[in-house]
Amino acid sequence: MTRVAAVDCGTNSIRLLIHDTEAGEVSRRNTIVRLGQGVDETGAFAPEAIERTRAALADYVEEMQREGVTRVRMVATSATRDAANREDFFAMTRELLGRVQPGAVAEVISGEEEARSTFQAVRRWYGWSAGRITNLDIGGGSLELSTGTDEHPDLAFSLDLGAGRLTHNWFDTDPPEKKKVSALRDFIDAELEDAVTQMKAMGPAGLAVGTSKTFRTLARLTGSAPSSAGPYVKRTLTAPGLRQLISFISRMTAADRADLEGVSSNRSHQIVAGALVAEASMRALDIEKLEICPWALREGVILRRTDKGLE
Repeated sequence: MTRVAAVDCGTNSIRLLIHDTEAGEVSRRNTIVRLGQGVDETGAFAPEAIERTRAALADYVEEMQREGVTRVRMVATSATRDAANREDFFAMTRELLGRVQPGAVAEVISGEEEARSTFQAVRRWYGWSAGRITNLDIGGGSLELSTGTDEHPDLAFSLDLGAGRLTHNWFDTDPPEKKKVSALRDFIDAELEDAVTQMKAMGPAGLAVGTSKTFRTLARLTGSAPSSAGPYVKRTLTAPGLRQLISFISRMTAADRADLEGVSSNRSHQIVAGALVAEASMRALDIEKLEICPWALREGVILRRTDKGLE
């Protein structure tokens, strides 16, 4: 029996998955740390953001030790790609992860690799019978898009269209002004154009998929089952349902959105921007319905490690 762990450290949250090579999933965790706080403004991590991340990672390390994890891989994405002082972050992760696996340290992965790893997890979840899969993943700092017919995607893109980043850069009132929402729509459309043109040239998807907390929240708000129903319940997000949702939530304050079932107070401020990215991506790719996949980057990291024989 071998137990391995994957840690995905994004702009908004840090996530843990512990996997037993014989028994399957052991545990998973998700903690909001807002690591990307201030990175777009200053180009560096705020000390308090690193401390929040340290506290969450220390908690995860304790759990890994309790569960007998012997191998760990930690990946860092959008915020860490952009932060000039990331050596402080690396030093912190080296200290903590070394308690599980000597020499382990967080590694920054490119946006394309992030999209590719997520796609691999989605392919394993749905299998070969799904045909061409097109996957969308909205994080705090970036949007990943991928499409392919094989284990790995034919095309993978990462764009700076994360829900947290757009909220910070575009909305300065609560709720956002209508003209800002309209301007952001135009901006997203323009940013998507090149990637979408290339993806559509590959042919239509047999299955369109959404991964990430943003898509799960949007699906819940449009009538899909709650997370308590378990990962095997089919969840979908339709384009008409999403358009109706945007017209509703864009007029609400963040506090009011936090009262909606399925929306956490930590994410209520950025769900409008996330919904706009989702709607624009689906519209540009001619997607009328997405299936929500419970597997994403963490599972892709685990798959890549186990496929390589746990070296």
